[in-house]
Amino acid sequence: MPRLNFIRKMIFDGRGKPSAPSARPDPARWSDEAITGSCLGHSTVFLNFFGVRVITDPVFSTRVGPGVPPFILGPKRYVAPALTPRELPAPDVILLSHAHFDHFDTWSLRKFDRATPVVTARATGDLLRCHGFKEIHELDWGQSATIETKHGPIRFTAVEVAHWGARTWHDDHRGYNGYLMERGGHAVCFAGDTAYTPAFAKLKNPERPIDLMLMPIGAYDPWIRAHCSPEQAAAMARDAGALHFVPIHHETFKLSSEAMDEPAARLRAAFAGDSQRLLAVSVGETFRVPLHREAEAVRP
Repeated sequence: MPRLNFIRKMIFDGRGKPSAPSARPDPARWSDEAITGSCLGHSTVFLNFFGVRVITDPVFSTRVGPGVPPFILGPKRYVAPALTPRELPAPDVILLSHAHFDHFDTWSLRKFDRATPVVTARATGDLLRCHGFKEIHELDWGQSATIETKHGPIRFTAVEVAHWGARTWHDDHRGYNGYLMERGGHAVCFAGDTAYTPAFAKLKNPERPIDLMLMPIGAYDPWIRAHCSPEQAAAMARDAGALHFVPIHHETFKLSSEAMDEPAARLRAAFAGDSQRLLAVSVGETFRVPLHREAEAVRP
């Protein structure tokens, strides 16, 4: 019964408009000679990876769930998107982790050019084709695709995560991925959505470590079997040998019982002895990844 009451409250949330984010990025000013980005809300990250612009799990809707706007049955945003699709440079690639409504929002996807290449999980392309997307790359764990963009090539490899991919009660055939993005001898890992798993340790490469881990940190209470805690997220990033960390999947939608500000506070504590690795925490903050192996100041 407590869980039923929580779900009812989550869906029939009577709050007013979402609050403004604490910061707003300016992607037009980002250098094409660096790895720069911002979490725009939940798991939506806009990333300039040496000139190639990638957007992950784009969700800009006020509510996520089944239905037709404005009649959506699902949780409501606490924080507005840091930027809208119209305020963003056109992405070169759209990256989708799995088909859950808070990661795969068709009403947000429809705001982008249908010719934009999309990298997505196994057995999810049908959800894109019906909306007119033309270049769809479905990947299963261990599979890779290199996308040629006007700014150069970028390679995506699907990596194992501990989650599930069904969009409805009856389509559990769908895949669910994290991704390793590689370009110019550097790598970024977008973990998508995951519970704790030792699988990230397989990504560790001392000769070419992951420059940045984008890892979910929220919705773990009571859903710890599907969503990692902040401490587990930090541990998995260390297992993968990631040099820097930016959290996703927090502050935006209340999908669980923990307080909205708890994941960020616990994450900061988890990195208290290694704080230079934590580049940005709040929605809208800009991060620039230090590319030297020694620690250096991070400027927004």
